[in-house]
Amino acid sequence: MSAAATVLVVDDDYRVAKIHAAYVERTPGFTVCGQAHSAAQALDLVAALRPDLVLMDVYLPDGDGLAVIRKLLEAPESAASGPHPDFVVITAARDVNTVRTAMQLGAVHYLVKPFGYPAMAEKLTSYLDLRRRMRSMDDADADADQADVDELFGLLRGQPALPALPAKGHSAPTLELVRTAVRAAGGDVSASEVAERVGISRPTAQRYLSYLTRHGVVRLQLRYGATGRPEHRYSALG
Repeated sequence: MSAAATVLVVDDDYRVAKIHAAYVERTPGFTVCGQAHSAAQALDLVAALRPDLVLMDVYLPDGDGLAVIRKLLEAPESAASGPHPDFVVITAARDVNTVRTAMQLGAVHYLVKPFGYPAMAEKLTSYLDLRRRMRSMDDADADADQADVDELFGLLRGQPALPALPAKGHSAPTLELVRTAVRAAGGDVSASEVAERVGISRPTAQRYLSYLTRHGVVRLQLRYGATGRPEHRYSALG
């Protein structure tokens, strides 16, 4: 089993930092390596502990958490310093400029305070799935094709990864469109409705929906009418 991802928790409030650290420790696959309560302390602990992931507060007593991220990313990677950590921004800031800056800096997630454990666990789990998938690709020493890239970004959004499609007659982008159509429906949909929304034929939609059903991404339900065969209806799982 691979080693747990190490996490540095940065928050100016000691009580909040302790709560977030407890959330991390409660999530399988993660362990807290330290807590920082200022920008200067965060910089020092990243250098000393080399965490895999930093939970970064924005409002710190001696600086801006986003500026800390920028400074860490500007430092060159080396054998001595190790790779840059990943970042989850955790803040009460809701303004678009702060969100945009976090995205530009490559934050893998953005959590708005206050939140409970389920929200934290969801973000950590999707990050861990992404980390494991990227590591397996590194071990295989293979370049990523478009389907691989789509899968990685899907993992970052918390969508379940799918097994490889059959070699013929299937398209990863079309599969993603079908899955998105089902998720966006907000309820159950038929193959005909999915086909219309995606712009494909009903048999093609049915083929992709059957694939998603087999792999536990969508649920198939039968709706019985007064006469005739039951209608197949599909809804998103998770």
